[in-house]
Amino acid sequence: MNASSPGPARIVVLGSLNMDLLLRVPRAPQAGETLTGHSIATLPGGKGGNQAVSCARQGGSVTMVGRVGNDAYGQALREALAQDGIDHRAVATDDGPTGVALVMVDDSAQNRIVVIPGANGHITIDEAALAGQLQGAAFLVTQLEAPLPAVLQAIELARRVGCRVLFNPSPMVALPETLWPCIDILVLNEVEAAELTGTAVDDPATALAAGQALLGRGTGRVVVTLGSRGAVAVDADGGRFHPALAVNAVDTTAAGDTFTGALAVGLANGLGFDRAVRRGIQAAAWCVTRPGAQPSIPHLAALQALPEPPDWTVI
Repeated sequence: MNASSPGPARIVVLGSLNMDLLLRVPRAPQAGETLTGHSIATLPGGKGGNQAVSCARQGGSVTMVGRVGNDAYGQALREALAQDGIDHRAVATDDGPTGVALVMVDDSAQNRIVVIPGANGHITIDEAALAGQLQGAAFLVTQLEAPLPAVLQAIELARRVGCRVLFNPSPMVALPETLWPCIDILVLNEVEAAELTGTAVDDPATALAAGQALLGRGTGRVVVTLGSRGAVAVDADGGRFHPALAVNAVDTTAAGDTFTGALAVGLANGLGFDRAVRRGIQAAAWCVTRPGAQPSIPHLAALQALPEPPDWTVI
């Protein structure tokens, strides 16, 4: 790279870091039932960590802001971030345990997840440090596995320093109406879109309606993901339905986080909104064909082996 070439897009990710205990099972057990599973694995995860890894593997220069415990899981999560070249100096250490997620994946690739927040529940914001990290960054990427006050504080700080905000409201909590005008890109699934708008979201048309309702609250752009069907991109120009790639899903864990990271880096690198959504669809398609959270997140080069998603349609 010569002296005049820009460096990788800088992304700051605020959020959770969990150690995932991945159980592969034939199906979910019923109440009171003991079921023999296929396997168990211990893998790095957490929505914040997953989104940071996705951004890094798509070519972003990533700073992770979060918190882990003073235990073996915390050290392992730091090492995993370092392996992907992620700056983890803003990951604080708690005296208590690191966050843990129990992830149960059945033979149909559907997952059921129980999260014990641990140190994630104690994330706080150092405003001076975060302001310096956000200065000149392309995006603050955040979700809701960190305490809401910390998330809101970080979003407000990003707006003050001129950093765009990509927000994934998962897992859902009650959110203030003052938040929406602070969001440049809102990424959410059909369940979250339905909860936020109070209407059913189960196809591209209803996803468009939900996206338009959220635009009406002041959000800049909205992507409603529809799982194996694809995603709907909504902005001031209207809505477009982006079909998914047809793949044989093995494990859907981290698919949404993978999509979010690929979308963020695509936009940061100058891709148009719809092209960046297509990049996210490709990355999520790769992710669901492999088990685990972070081990299944692709590098940018891997996406070259995938076909282009079908053309989007205006809705």
